[in-house]
Amino acid sequence: MFCYQCEQAAKGEGCTKIGVCGKQPEVAALQDLLIYALKGLSQVAVEGRRVGVTDRDVDVFTCEATFSTLTNVDFDAERFVKLLDRCVALREGLKAKVRAAGGKTDFGGAADFKPASSLDELVKQGEGVGIKADGEPDPDVHALKWTLVFGLKGVAAYADHAHILGKESDEVYAFIHEGLASTLRTDLGLNDWVGLVLKCGEVNLKVMELLDAANTEAYGHPVPTKVPLGTKKGKAILVSGHDLKDMEEILKQSEGKGIYVYTHGEMLPTLAYPGLKKYPHFYGHFGTAWQNQIKEFAQFPGAILMTTNCIQKPQESYKDNLFTTGLVGWPGVRHIADKDFTPVIQKALEMPGFTEDTNGRSVMCGFGHNAVMSVADKVIDAVKSGAIRHFFLVAGCDGAKPGRNYYTEFVEKAPKDTVVLTLACGKFRFFDKDLGDIGGIPRLLDIGQCNDAYSAIQIAVALSKAFNVGVNDLPLSMILSWYEQKAVAILLTLFYLGIKNIRLGPSLPAFITPNVLDVLVKNFNIMPISTVDEDLKAILG
Repeated sequence: MFCYQCEQAAKGEGCTKIGVCGKQPEVAALQDLLIYALKGLSQVAVEGRRVGVTDRDVDVFTCEATFSTLTNVDFDAERFVKLLDRCVALREGLKAKVRAAGGKTDFGGAADFKPASSLDELVKQGEGVGIKADGEPDPDVHALKWTLVFGLKGVAAYADHAHILGKESDEVYAFIHEGLASTLRTDLGLNDWVGLVLKCGEVNLKVMELLDAANTEAYGHPVPTKVPLGTKKGKAILVSGHDLKDMEEILKQSEGKGIYVYTHGEMLPTLAYPGLKKYPHFYGHFGTAWQNQIKEFAQFPGAILMTTNCIQKPQESYKDNLFTTGLVGWPGVRHIADKDFTPVIQKALEMPGFTEDTNGRSVMCGFGHNAVMSVADKVIDAVKSGAIRHFFLVAGCDGAKPGRNYYTEFVEKAPKDTVVLTLACGKFRFFDKDLGDIGGIPRLLDIGQCNDAYSAIQIAVALSKAFNVGVNDLPLSMILSWYEQKAVAILLTLFYLGIKNIRLGPSLPAFITPNVLDVLVKNFNIMPISTVDEDLKAILG
């Protein structure tokens, strides 16, 4: 196997024996094979659009299947076998429609791929089409091709989230197919690949806007909310991952059963949505970021549901209490495919739950773009008066790799006349710190999930308009951490928007060559984090 799509790639180069995430070599090969099959399906879909043929089942499946190959989503080999079969069936059905419309279908290669009949043979097929086997001789083009693939994985994830809540865009579907199909081309130069990578960022902005609309139209705009970190005596369900619809279903189905529902990881911001916080048994937050789940899940005395992504290898101590749904999968863990969460509720009722109330600390969340812009006049006045000197967006993914304490230290050392905006699971390094306020404006503003990156962009754009300057001229610095492919897509969006001077860590992507990095430095002045003191001095003077 060879995989370097996440920040924790072994030795900063790539995982070759087993994934740092726990991915087995056979699963890595099946994921590579699925991406290859999706490229072939995408060739047919691109030609279909040329002759006026589209297939919504193909569009939706492409997003779901691509999402399933993200880091920490699906580790179940058997489910990839089913996805491969479905991919080929959809491709052949689409071919027939394209031929009938006068389109081309004789692409060969990935568009004619036939899955082997056994798991071992499928793995061998996958080993022949992975990252190291794509045949691209130019290392810089190779790097940009895979940057595009990883960015498309993030776009597909956001598109799937939006689709679940009824928001779709043919423009987004069309580019996912265009992007995947383009990676099979040999007639594109370096500038063409740079253009495709930036177009990926542009389309990701569109899909994040769709997702923001999907979330807020379904559940209302998040409102500033005080969230308890303690526990309530009684039965309990813990929900981790990202999916708001799954959270709604759990709350509906568990209502009136004497069960309290808690968030974990990136589900924390769901407690700020009016349409979800209205449930009286939706209590508070338990635990921190995804990489701490092995310890935290073992301590939780109730049922646990994993949605969308960020699962780790379950420990035997809680494996029987754990359930997956949606695209998440782990061999031997019960999967809820039909959204009937009765088994989760039954398990919660069987388990002891919390035996007493505990009054822990609390945190604030719910500072999405609607909430922040509702007090924009106070923010602007504070900047003009000098009360607020600078804004820092300290955001992104958390992870287990050493070096991420930088982000905690950065927030702790940020001067008292600065405001920290944060989103995604990187905030769990500092989300419970009391930074005080500036004239009633909290110094720590939790914007939401990684899925809510659109809010951060909207806040920056609104401030730039208010001060009549470009975003790069605002007293705003972005201090980002990355881990997986949603973060790659967001970074490409920032490049598309022309955002400069981003500090990225804890390490730079292994799939970026020195020449490609040089282009990014020259055009966007992207830089690795150094030390907190050095970076603060460079930013603030």
